[in-house]
Amino acid sequence: MNKVQLKSYNNDWYKSGNPLKKSLWYFINSLFFNTSLPFPFSFKKTLLTAFGANIGQSVVIKPNVNIKYPWLLNIGSNVWIGENVWIDNLAKVTLGDNVVLSQGVYLLTGSHNYKKETFNLIIGKIVLEDGVWIGAKAIVCPDVTCYSHSVLAVGSTATKDLEPYTIYQGNPATEIRKRVIT
Repeated sequence: MNKVQLKSYNNDWYKSGNPLKKSLWYFINSLFFNTSLPFPFSFKKTLLTAFGANIGQSVVIKPNVNIKYPWLLNIGSNVWIGENVWIDNLAKVTLGDNVVLSQGVYLLTGSHNYKKETFNLIIGKIVLEDGVWIGAKAIVCPDVTCYSHSVLAVGSTATKDLEPYTIYQGNPATEIRKRVIT
């Protein structure tokens, strides 16, 4: 039976950006985003767009938010991002309009191929369409699309696409009921 050989791990194929730009971003991220200090959003938006993010209007980013690579981030308008959210975007992450990421949400775009001896890096984009709500401490995995107005309940894990206007719960998340907005 074969075993994992981490000494053979190689992700040289993955190019996340200019090393100087990444180093500068890690410094900016820890000073102004992944901190308890409540810097104004207009300032945060300026920093994010300077590093290549596309940001809509009236976006709220609370303190202690960790964003891996802003140049792989698109945020629509009227979006709320709660405390302790981690956008671990090795691949593109797109948040539509009126999306809510509650406290402690983890958007995970990378994993590893456990079937390979070399434990290869796997990446996949995440798309949260308009009106999606990701509940506190929930996780969205790579290559998942949460379609319009779907809901991922508190502490749940989305490992597959969420259908529109549907509420999901559990790990892995399963459909609970339809979302009716009045």
